[in-house]
Amino acid sequence: MPIRRTMTACLLLLILTATPLRADENQLPANIFDPGHLTPIDSRLKVQAGDPAPDFTLPAVSGRSVRLSQFRGQKNVVLSFVPAAWTPVCSGQWPGYNLVKDLFKANDTVMLGITVDNIPTLHAWTREMGGLWFDVLSDFWPHGAVADAYGVLRSDGTAERALIFIDKQGIISSAMVFDINERPDLKVCVDEVEKLGQP
Repeated sequence: MPIRRTMTACLLLLILTATPLRADENQLPANIFDPGHLTPIDSRLKVQAGDPAPDFTLPAVSGRSVRLSQFRGQKNVVLSFVPAAWTPVCSGQWPGYNLVKDLFKANDTVMLGITVDNIPTLHAWTREMGGLWFDVLSDFWPHGAVADAYGVLRSDGTAERALIFIDKQGIISSAMVFDINERPDLKVCVDEVEKLGQP
């Protein structure tokens, strides 16, 4: 990776990690729902590094269907599960990935954002965020089936805040579940994407 791109990525990481967004922020926009403090983790992972990633097909906000296996042999994939649209931490997490779009491209990696919300809700939410470069998928019906297959479906029917890293062969390289009340450190994602991009 060129030095300038690395320096830019480091600067962005410093900015993002200097002001972590929590679910209990005081000044929330009127259209953002505050769920309060939640049980940090409420599920048990069903996948681990070295496992084949469970395949799925889900509808995207773009209007098309996305199948995980369509990327096999072509792209690395990062699955970003978030609990719910219109909530404070989720509304900060996904736009943050716009800042590292070039890093994903340089490492031959795509991201797929997944929630259990329906398509109309996700359409409105992603437009409110100003748009995202990656596909946002609805795991609404059968409700949470993909989240459940990966072991990140919570007892209340929402998904955990989780990142699943999958190589071009469709094998999971890393699976991480984070405290649902906090935005994951962007550096964690950057480091894992760079590992996926190594020959």
